[in-house]
Amino acid sequence: MAHRIVVVGGGAGGLELATRLGRTLGKKRTAHITLVDAHLTHIWKPLLHEVATGSLNSTDNELNYVAQAKWNHFEFQIGRFCGLDRAAQQISLSATLDEQGNELVPARTMGYDSLVIAVGSVTNDFGTPGAAENCIFLDDPKQALNLHRQLLSHYLSAHARQETDDHLNVAIVGAGATGVELAAELHNAAQELAAYGLNSIEPQNMRINLIEAGPRVLPALPERIGSAVLSELEKLGVMVHTSSPVKAITADGMLIADGTFVPATLKVWAAGIRAPGFLKDIDGLETNRINQLVVKQSLQTTRDDNIFALGDCAACPIGDGSDKHVPPRAQTAHQQASLLTKSFKNLMEGKPIANYQYKDYGSLVSLAKYSAVGNLMGSLMGSVKVEGWLARMFYVSLYRMHQMALYGFFRTGLLMLSDRIGRRTNPRMKLH
Repeated sequence: MAHRIVVVGGGAGGLELATRLGRTLGKKRTAHITLVDAHLTHIWKPLLHEVATGSLNSTDNELNYVAQAKWNHFEFQIGRFCGLDRAAQQISLSATLDEQGNELVPARTMGYDSLVIAVGSVTNDFGTPGAAENCIFLDDPKQALNLHRQLLSHYLSAHARQETDDHLNVAIVGAGATGVELAAELHNAAQELAAYGLNSIEPQNMRINLIEAGPRVLPALPERIGSAVLSELEKLGVMVHTSSPVKAITADGMLIADGTFVPATLKVWAAGIRAPGFLKDIDGLETNRINQLVVKQSLQTTRDDNIFALGDCAACPIGDGSDKHVPPRAQTAHQQASLLTKSFKNLMEGKPIANYQYKDYGSLVSLAKYSAVGNLMGSLMGSVKVEGWLARMFYVSLYRMHQMALYGFFRTGLLMLSDRIGRRTNPRMKLH
């Protein structure tokens, strides 16, 4: 019987891993590869802020798991991971329901020989009063589309009333990459909506507040990058509040710790991440304070060598002798998927598996169509700051690399051609 490898989670890391394993071990029938996810389609998570503002149509950029499995020699099973029995080497999947609550797929168990958990992360609101009730999160396409619908509804309503000088207040908590990119995309959306005739809310009357608890924007990146981004945001008219932890959120806005109240109709929480709550100490596996599975540098969990974890849900040592952990970035998931592909090949051949060594190739932040800022890191040049058109091209290339891993060179080229044609035949933003 072929070795059973079950990958739970069809995000960037899990989907790339299942695809690579399918093309190698699955095609040769050395192993049976199964991908499990609660949804039928995948969209690259760093694109969700563009889906939320309408600058990207999610249906044009979705990948269907069933088709991907067929093309790449693995099996797809729909279901939400809800339990683990390490002794029996089984996972539990909850029932899949339709929108009316009717059962489509029953709850069931699934056996494995090797299990890879790649369920990603969700937003961490740190228990802030009113956040869960009043804020929109950007953890999945459904939430991003909810923000887009609310944004468009405000503009359509103002347009129908034919009011002049109407306004819309937006508040975003968290000036990390997601918050910064969303603020810039919202400014671009205001310009585009006005250009299409929905100008009862003039672009300058979308008041965007970006609220950060720390002393500067993009705290995870070098200060020179944060300073450049702050300057660009201020040019766009975004009001940036640093050293301003949010104390509470109401239906009308956000209360800052110093007593300042920021009025907001649309409220988005984009600060902090944690692994899904169901991972906390699941069947005795070691987890940390934000529910991440603690793994060794081999990406095996510390208490079970048959269970691996990668991406945002894994707390992996950075490998430099310090107590630091690998940062939760898309490039991390990509690197770890590549390593595990080699590790499983070695495992099938009875060879030792390698340890993961994080390689930081830099970070890029997109400011919609206006610019991009970041740093590129390499063994020859060290850390080089890039901005403007060049940085924007590097930023776009990150998504193309993800597509290359999933589709291959030829099909990615066709997708690029399709995108270019679509820009000439479709509206510049989604208007429905």
